[in-house]
Amino acid sequence: MLLGEQHDAPEHHRIQTELVTWLTARGRLGALVLEMAELGRSTQGLPVAASEVEVKAALSWADAAWPWADYRGAVMAAVRAGVPVIGANLSRTELRAAMSNTTLDAALGAPALSVQDERMRSGHCGMLPESQIRPMTRVQIARDQAMAKALQAALAADRQAAQNTSQHTTVLLLAGHGHVDKTVGIPQHMTVPLRVVRMQAGGEMSPTLASDPNADLVWLTPALPPTDYCAGLTGKR
Repeated sequence: MLLGEQHDAPEHHRIQTELVTWLTARGRLGALVLEMAELGRSTQGLPVAASEVEVKAALSWADAAWPWADYRGAVMAAVRAGVPVIGANLSRTELRAAMSNTTLDAALGAPALSVQDERMRSGHCGMLPESQIRPMTRVQIARDQAMAKALQAALAADRQAAQNTSQHTTVLLLAGHGHVDKTVGIPQHMTVPLRVVRMQAGGEMSPTLASDPNADLVWLTPALPPTDYCAGLTGKR
């Protein structure tokens, strides 16, 4: 399952914690995979009583990018249940290398690549020079590929461990909703069956499930206060 969040929506973090808690209480979570930690980082081997300091160290957690308070509930619920928490993102060095990796241009079809380019333009408030659009798109694609790789490895390990049981388990990814988009994101780089759930702030009721072409389900949550995310870049107040 791919669960897409809006990073600054508190309700989304609450839902993540509740979902992980629900799955672990029933023995149905095989692994928790995170955009918020790098590939190669994992809580595998930590005791269930590990402290938050130990968990953050194992994941090399970057508070400046991902406030721990937002994700501690979901992460610690998995750790307490003995479920591995696995990093899936690229390092800064790998991200810089992706910018000039032209082979990534062929990782998506032309329509999806065009969509990603436009998202880079709008996501950076139209402030990026056009020469930087495709390099930033490559970064997005490379991150999606890395998360797909981590998901498939976690799924394979979980299935191997469960060979002698009939218990169905879920490998759950937490990531921004752009990454879980079925038409341009992680699902484009995977061959196994997926369920994509995109949480979206701005719904009239919470929770409400609705259909969407880019996800299997959209979980609508209460609207957030209006925010001009481009104000700091454009000089608006």
